[in-house]
Amino acid sequence: MTSYQLTIPAENKPGSLARVTSILAEAKINIRAITITSFGEKGFFHLVVDDPKYAHSLLKEKGIPNELTEVLAILIDDKPGSLDRLVQLLAQEHINCNNAYGFVLESRKHAVFVVDVDKMTEAQTLLSKAGYKTLSEDELNSIEPFHYMRY
Repeated sequence: MTSYQLTIPAENKPGSLARVTSILAEAKINIRAITITSFGEKGFFHLVVDDPKYAHSLLKEKGIPNELTEVLAILIDDKPGSLDRLVQLLAQEHINCNNAYGFVLESRKHAVFVVDVDKMTEAQTLLSKAGYKTLSEDELNSIEPFHYMRY
């Protein structure tokens, strides 16, 4: 199963992120995960949102270039070596991780690694054979990390 992320090229200056978040907030699109990378004066926002196709078209309509990318959201154990085992498996099959990020669902139990790979079909087959579970778009968008904690 696959999910989607939005990739938005951005200038590394105040207000770039605020412009994107205000458009999404006004449309009641919920940001479920985000990473921001920068290199000099440019960078990228990578977002998982609860309605990626609508967000993609809305941002384009508002003049913000973006790409809707298919990604894998892979459940892994939250313990030392789990991520290494996964990426070693991908590397052995010459599958490149273009960009990725992760988060913990439940401490010392489950985590999610969201990855954009260059060989999606091959990666899906490999992961399935190796016993990994990948989350669908709906599953990824509905998870609630740290639900067990009392704040």
